[in-house]
Amino acid sequence: MRLDEIGQVIRKARKTHQLTQAQLSASLGMSRATLSAIENGTVPEIGIRKILALCDALGLELITQQKSKRPTLQQLIRENDNA
Repeated sequence: MRLDEIGQVIRKARKTHQLTQAQLSASLGMSRATLSAIENGTVPEIGIRKILALCDALGLELITQQKSKRPTLQQLIRENDNA
């Protein structure tokens, strides 16, 4: 998963929890600008601790797996949603 995809998942979860960027970032001691950059996929790099803190706050789980040449079910669903 790329950083921009992670950002999209974080944005969607934040909105599902009806939190503003300011509310979520303040609760984590993070700047709203940093959260915005993460959600927009424009942050050049991000520490894993920030991503884990965001995931924890939003009830998300970060999973690692070997790359596959075949698309995952999540990728196919995302492609279908974007079509």
